[in-house]
Amino acid sequence: MPRSARLLALLALASLACADPAGLDPAAITTASNRGNEPHGAGRITVMSRNLYVGADVDRVIGALATPDPADDIPALLGAVAVVQETDFPTRAKAIAGEIARNRPDVVGLQEVSRLDLDLTQLGGTTVIHLDFLAILQEALAARGLSYRVAATVQNTQASPVPGISLTDFDAVLVGPRVEVGPDPVARNYSHNIGTVAPGVSIIRGFIQIDASVDGRHYLVVNTHLESGGATGLPQLRAAQALELMSALGSAAPAILLGDFNDVAGSPMHQVIVGAGFLDVWADLHHRAPGFTCCEIENLSNPRPDLDQRIDYVFTRGTGTRRDPVKGEVHLVGERSRDRVRGPVHPLWPSDHAGIVATLITPPAWGLAFR
Repeated sequence: MPRSARLLALLALASLACADPAGLDPAAITTASNRGNEPHGAGRITVMSRNLYVGADVDRVIGALATPDPADDIPALLGAVAVVQETDFPTRAKAIAGEIARNRPDVVGLQEVSRLDLDLTQLGGTTVIHLDFLAILQEALAARGLSYRVAATVQNTQASPVPGISLTDFDAVLVGPRVEVGPDPVARNYSHNIGTVAPGVSIIRGFIQIDASVDGRHYLVVNTHLESGGATGLPQLRAAQALELMSALGSAAPAILLGDFNDVAGSPMHQVIVGAGFLDVWADLHHRAPGFTCCEIENLSNPRPDLDQRIDYVFTRGTGTRRDPVKGEVHLVGERSRDRVRGPVHPLWPSDHAGIVATLITPPAWGLAFR
């Protein structure tokens, strides 16, 4: 691969460790509601989208590995491992389990669900780390007495750049006790991907689609993580992935999309999804608050939020009425200084992203079967 193309591709790895510091007014409103008088017999589903964050700037490591100079490889690897230890996912998983406990979502869409295997003894070090984010989060949920099961997972990016270093990235969907999952969930990778960017490193994205029944009402729920980065061509790649997703869903309704879409309102990606008849729940229910969800600094040590862009969404189609297309409420989690938890070195944010939780209320006679 030509060096210029390789560097362009490497910029896209920011989705595994995106951080874009900026300030956020702590007084900004982070909850909105259009519940009104909820009619008797109305349906209700609560969903959450949560990027777990791998725990370090993987982009920096891959960039070092891709340069002709081998002298920067080991320092970059050792630096990332130190940050992974500093951002301590088991501690953060307890905080995220707490968010789930407080909000009790029926469906949770997770992104950056990492499996890390780091054995630095092969590089002359002593550190050995094995982290399975999904198993750790499930243990944290079980410790709180919460019953959430895995509905489906999709394997995405894989990185094994040198012996002893392995990262596999997944998306996952968890469902709570009120949810019955239909047969044959879909777990698929997009055909539009960056692909191989360095030896042993392949950047792939995908989506999960489940049929969820809550109190006898049926919903098509999708979770995804689109490509990241701002380099030339990447917004168009996200739009292509979104178009592929819309094609897979067809005209299915009622449908709910969750995920880290890695682009802002008005972007080509956003236009594709809205153009397919989906409504941006945050934008529909909020008229003043920006709803920023990304991103805290790499080691999660900033005492005040550094979120400055809204890239995590809940979209919905066919869950309301013509007069009231989105009824319910939406809010962020993990975005306030009080949400930080005690880490091994310093207080930690639960993730470099804020999460988004939406409760959608549907008409009494609606949603008894898929259309």
